[in-house]
Amino acid sequence: MGGAGLATAALAPALASCSRAEEGASLDDLREQGFVRVGLANEIPFGFVDDAGDPAGQSPAVAKAVFEELGIPEIVATATSWDGLIPGLQNNQFDILAAGVFITPERCGEVAFSEPTATSPEAFLVESGNPTGIQTFEDIAADPDIRLAVLNASVEQTYAEYFGVTEDQMELIPDQTTGFEHLEAGRVDAVSMLAVSHNYLLQERGQEDEFDVTEPFFPVMDGFEEKGWGGLCLRQGDTEMLDEINRVIAEFTESGRLLELGEQWGFTENDLPDGTTTEELCSGEG
Repeated sequence: MGGAGLATAALAPALASCSRAEEGASLDDLREQGFVRVGLANEIPFGFVDDAGDPAGQSPAVAKAVFEELGIPEIVATATSWDGLIPGLQNNQFDILAAGVFITPERCGEVAFSEPTATSPEAFLVESGNPTGIQTFEDIAADPDIRLAVLNASVEQTYAEYFGVTEDQMELIPDQTTGFEHLEAGRVDAVSMLAVSHNYLLQERGQEDEFDVTEPFFPVMDGFEEKGWGGLCLRQGDTEMLDEINRVIAEFTESGRLLELGEQWGFTENDLPDGTTTEELCSGEG
């Protein structure tokens, strides 16, 4: 997703040094400097850096459009490992996260989330024909020989642990590409991630005949369906910025712009916010 208004990830360190190093920048600060520093993990199509070095995916697209509305014309994106996202935000390496980070009560204790912008069910990426017959986390837990790749510090890791997948069975990975490479090399039997992420990756690589995406599902934990919602992520003190971001997201949701921003990346109307609020998700009621 190159073009005007997008600074390359390679420029991020130099540009980031221009911003305030010890505390979060306000909206006025960001308008003055003309860009916002965005952290993302390489998870296609939620948020990643493309071959041209530009930020791409649903979450960066939403972030770019939102900040353009707020008078900030550029986003400068830097990719990091999944477990480095929140620490990087807290340490002021980024102004926001645009990585499709799911809103959970635990994370709400560390950072502030916008209202939801997208969802997707879970699925497993497996070899063609699904030779181990994996459909659920319980299937993996029942066979100690099955190895599963999950993003370190992700909701998928939480799900796997809840359903009894052992530490020995899990390969903790920093990003989606590493998981795919492990599967290709036979180091793991499955990769746990969102269905939209698996599907888009295979389409991009042209390898739909070599791998399968299992039937999408929402895990049921403690009697409740875990329908995860992703949003933009800010520091907890950035209340003015959060209010303005939520105002624009509400306008985009109402006008249909939010759907337009996601369609290029494989998101559909079924993946749009359904009225579930961040407050509900942070309390565990969503």
